[in-house]
Amino acid sequence: MHVNLRIMSESNSSGYDFDNVSSRVQSSFVLSGPIFVILMVMMVTLVVVIVLGNALVILAFKVDKSLRRQCNYYFLNLAISDFLVGAFCIPVYIPYILTGRWTLGQRLCKLWLVIDYLLCSASVFNIVLISYDRFLSVTRAVSYRARQSMTHQAIIKMIAVWVLAFALYGPAIIFWELVVGRSRVPKDECFAEFYYSWSFLLSASMLEFFSPFISVAFFNLSIYLSIRKRRLQAQLHLQMSEPASAQGEGVPLSNWGYGMKLALRGSIHSQTSSPSLGKLDPSTSRAAQPSRLSRDKKIAKSLAIIVCVFAICWAPYTLLMIIRAACRGRCIQHHWYEVTFWLLWLNSAINPFLYPLCHSSFRRAFNKILCPKRYTTPPSSVLRTTL
Repeated sequence: MHVNLRIMSESNSSGYDFDNVSSRVQSSFVLSGPIFVILMVMMVTLVVVIVLGNALVILAFKVDKSLRRQCNYYFLNLAISDFLVGAFCIPVYIPYILTGRWTLGQRLCKLWLVIDYLLCSASVFNIVLISYDRFLSVTRAVSYRARQSMTHQAIIKMIAVWVLAFALYGPAIIFWELVVGRSRVPKDECFAEFYYSWSFLLSASMLEFFSPFISVAFFNLSIYLSIRKRRLQAQLHLQMSEPASAQGEGVPLSNWGYGMKLALRGSIHSQTSSPSLGKLDPSTSRAAQPSRLSRDKKIAKSLAIIVCVFAICWAPYTLLMIIRAACRGRCIQHHWYEVTFWLLWLNSAINPFLYPLCHSSFRRAFNKILCPKRYTTPPSSVLRTTL
């Protein structure tokens, strides 16, 4: 969700002379040739990465029917919101940021603001929903797996994400001017009317960032602790069974191995034991302990990356918006606002790599799309198998 934080709007809303400030700000937006080209290339590159990355996720979901499980619908929902950010929100904003003037009229301004706030909020809520789904896959593994075919529940949750995302900012963007009785937005600018309402921004930030961040951190930390606990219990079971194994009595591990597989499937894609391992040599179990520890570290690292990326992309914007509303834009320089805006959009470029690409099922679907020859069976091999 982005607004142009020009000093003109800040000074105008604070009661300063509009004409003098306008001429000063317009001159500040005159960019030199090299800087203009560099900014344009960076923005277009970001748009291409967002559109192609999320389009690949959507195409994979359409091409590979095996992906159409309940847990993967949330990745599809996230990809749709991020795709629209790159296909609509950023292209509309690029000429505005480069020229410093909004030339599309106030109606299109409100439409753009509603869609921009909607998509960014939906992206956040989808990330929370994905983390919650992973949490259930670990804490309620058996019932979770039984519900994977119930796609209608996933669709209901996806719709709820969009409704909540719209309700957070949409009505305020549309009706704020009518409630207040006047508009603070100049004709050649585009930003939300609640731009300087500290109480509203603080309340919205609690729902849009602080609560989602705490939820994502809690879900992912619980996932790691649960997996760690299961592995420690499995190692303890192996150690207790070693005396019996030394006497030639093999220990079947199908029960706990199958349970671990259920717990880990759909949440953390690491190598797990086969559901039926038969008899295990104690020396093999001791040799496998370092590899298990290594996998635990990889799991902790991947979960930490998920939480940190979300915090890095959203915390600066949220904090600066609250501070700016409190001091009415006079305590922080303008360029820091723009950096935080683009961090939000950068999150839409990272998501298709951070979430679907971490799943082996999506990676297989991507390989089928990008490298179709590798997955086509030669006619000669088909003939040999039939003979």
